[in-house]
Amino acid sequence: MAGGHPWARRLYSAALLALAPLLWWRVWREHRAGRSRGERLGWIPASSAAERPLWLHCASVGEVQAAWPLIEALRHRYPQRRLVITTMTATGAERAVALAEKLRHAGDGAEVSHYFLPLDFPCAARRFVTRLRPGLAIFFETELWPNLLAACSRRGVPVAVVNGRLSTRAFRTYRRLPRLMREALSHVTWLGAKSSQDAERFEALGMAAQATTITGSLKFDIALNDEAFDVSERLRTMLGERPVWVAGSTHSGEDEVLLATHARVRETLPEALLILVPRHPRRFEAVAELCAEHGLACARRSKSETPDAETAVYLGDTMGELRALYGAADLAFVGGSLVPVGGHNLLEPAAMGVPVLTGPELANFEDVAEMLREHDALVEVADGNDLGSTLTRLFGEPAERRRLAEAGRTVVETNRGALVRTLEGLDALLPE
Repeated sequence: MAGGHPWARRLYSAALLALAPLLWWRVWREHRAGRSRGERLGWIPASSAAERPLWLHCASVGEVQAAWPLIEALRHRYPQRRLVITTMTATGAERAVALAEKLRHAGDGAEVSHYFLPLDFPCAARRFVTRLRPGLAIFFETELWPNLLAACSRRGVPVAVVNGRLSTRAFRTYRRLPRLMREALSHVTWLGAKSSQDAERFEALGMAAQATTITGSLKFDIALNDEAFDVSERLRTMLGERPVWVAGSTHSGEDEVLLATHARVRETLPEALLILVPRHPRRFEAVAELCAEHGLACARRSKSETPDAETAVYLGDTMGELRALYGAADLAFVGGSLVPVGGHNLLEPAAMGVPVLTGPELANFEDVAEMLREHDALVEVADGNDLGSTLTRLFGEPAERRRLAEAGRTVVETNRGALVRTLEGLDALLPE
């Protein structure tokens, strides 16, 4: 692989150290009770010399959820190796810990544990890798931390980037740091890219073409289990025949628009119910207050409140249930798309057989959106007013809803296979 530029990483490290107070403030916020903030400096329990766990890094809750099929496959494929998941965010940690606990009870594969990813200070990165002693480091999607990658290389740890993607915005940002990115990517042993476009962008930054495989997106390999469908069926039975739509993974500035949209929908369809699922748990209380401000009666799932005929909004203020909540609806709007966030996973409602609606901000899922468009399986709206009129129209067109649902489910099924190709790439790094 092409040589790097260590001095560029030294400048990067100096900049990180200058920003240390701000970074530590963010760490202070992104925390989980009962966990030491020392993890952010690489202070984790030392693995035994013989253990050599597999290490998978996912930035946040969405990446943990998307990596779920890979997590299950790795723990069954390598049952003798502990699987360590790291995250940057507290919500990601909550989800990873919940999944680890679920798998621990199942007891049919490798142990799964979680740590917070250390800040990318040189000393913290070296300490983390030295104490963890991973047999393989797997970075999910766009997580490229120069000092962590260099620490892995120094310790002889093979590094894989899986489901590798570079949005237009991320690519533009990284291109401003060509020497730093070339040095960072020189430490990546194998890249499993989501698409040919992503592969070309990584190669433009310095990734070796011969170390790159186009695997497709792991997000199509959604693990559908009976539990999610059972929850959906029970909830739908409880809600009855009223029109129901979900707005999932919503953000600040978007919830206000969605609640106003729902109020307009109820002028035509007074029985309509919105299942509102904010992206971040810390916003649950604020969104409940927003419902009250809009004069919309709200029932909260976290409090086991049952929506009745007067309930306008059912607040999905729990973790790990979004997929099941999507499955209980007639229509699903995927959030982060009416505000400049870049959208969220369009495939979750599609996999559950629910028509998918989105706003115009789709930078993070443009490749997935294009596949859905090609099969006429995506409804795109410009703003809240457009969303309201589209919802009202589709509630009155059951045949069109069925067509959209079937088209979306077909896209998911026909694009599966990235998991097999990803595992083949990882097997080559762990030949035993």
